[in-house]
Amino acid sequence: MADTRRLPGPNADMWDWQLEGSCRGMDSASFFHPDGERGPARARREARAKAVCLSCPVLEMCRRHALAVHEPYGIWGGLSESERENLIKQDKRALSMSG
Repeated sequence: MADTRRLPGPNADMWDWQLEGSCRGMDSASFFHPDGERGPARARREARAKAVCLSCPVLEMCRRHALAVHEPYGIWGGLSESERENLIKQDKRALSMSG
């Protein structure tokens, strides 16, 4: 079960950026892998999704959201699940070393 404590409360102002996303109206299957997808098929789908993100006017907001709530699935802000996980781990290591 997802830990919802780190999710912000419902507030339209906090989520309106999603209305401006280049992915708006696209098939979500482009951004979320089907069960069992691996290898070249997954790499191609992720590359296509990331290409949409490159020109997105809300790329940074999307990325910040995904990192803040530890979005577990899909391409968000041009980052894959594993890329986000790696960034979060790096941030945790940096914080533990500085404190």
